[in-house]
Amino acid sequence: MIEVKGVTKKYGKVVAVDNISFEVNDHEIVGFLGPNGAGKTTTMNMITGYSEPTSGRIMVNGFNISKSPRKAKMQIGYMPENAPVYNDMTVKEFVTYIAELRGIDKKEIELQVNKIIKKTGLKNVEDKLIKNISRGYKQRTSIAAALVGEPEVLVLDEPTVGLDPKQVVEIRNLIKKLGENHTVILSSHILSEVSQICSRVVIINRGKIVAIDTPENLEEQVKNDNSIIVVVEDKKQKMKDIKAKLKGCVSIEKIKDMDDGSAKYKITAEPNADIRKEIFEVFPKEEITIFELKKEEASLEDAFLRIINSHK
Repeated sequence: MIEVKGVTKKYGKVVAVDNISFEVNDHEIVGFLGPNGAGKTTTMNMITGYSEPTSGRIMVNGFNISKSPRKAKMQIGYMPENAPVYNDMTVKEFVTYIAELRGIDKKEIELQVNKIIKKTGLKNVEDKLIKNISRGYKQRTSIAAALVGEPEVLVLDEPTVGLDPKQVVEIRNLIKKLGENHTVILSSHILSEVSQICSRVVIINRGKIVAIDTPENLEEQVKNDNSIIVVVEDKKQKMKDIKAKLKGCVSIEKIKDMDDGSAKYKITAEPNADIRKEIFEVFPKEEITIFELKKEEASLEDAFLRIINSHK
């Protein structure tokens, strides 16, 4: 468990983190989000003991990171941003080297390293030089290094940055699996990934916590209207006058023109009104071809932007 209570970090007169408090429960995966310069990395550095808080308390599995730093750090596996690794080592050599640095008993090193390599899906590249493996495998190698010593808590800074879609899915599934036995806090700019991995998110802006909730609850907060998204072909330019012919229609907003000559619109109806039947009846009569129709869905990105913009 991670417990952050009233933590402030100052650099001279600059307040980077301002009296923040939150908790991460055992075996929970929590996303730590914020725009650049919000205090996200500073907070993660304090949690891992790389930086000392100016005031406040950080507890990691019952150990105070300031008063019992060695015991607290033994609870943590940290993967910094950009997967720092030694390119001239093989994967297995690097993980073994980290085990030696962490003071793992020599009799236990080989057994633990083999276990970690298997857990992170690195078996087929364990003897390859790190400089010769893909970015996805380098990320896995950095996660493997964080797992050395079997820490209860994992802190992952941008674990999917720079990966292709296939690699992102693989790392996402690995993190989900790790969450079964570890407490995980991760930062990421890929909010669609956060919403699929994390049970809760903590959003920080200008050094202050501005939201703590589940991705689902945050997404629900931005669903403040009853809207339909439609993609249509409107050769006779009837969309500009169609609002008056749709019962319960509040507004029609053109979102963008598509490459194939069609256009995407947002149609907002009165609360609790289902305007889809009206659309299917009226549009064909007006010679408007419907290519796509769906309920507007809110995303974690929508919620994030709204929250950040409301706390400028």
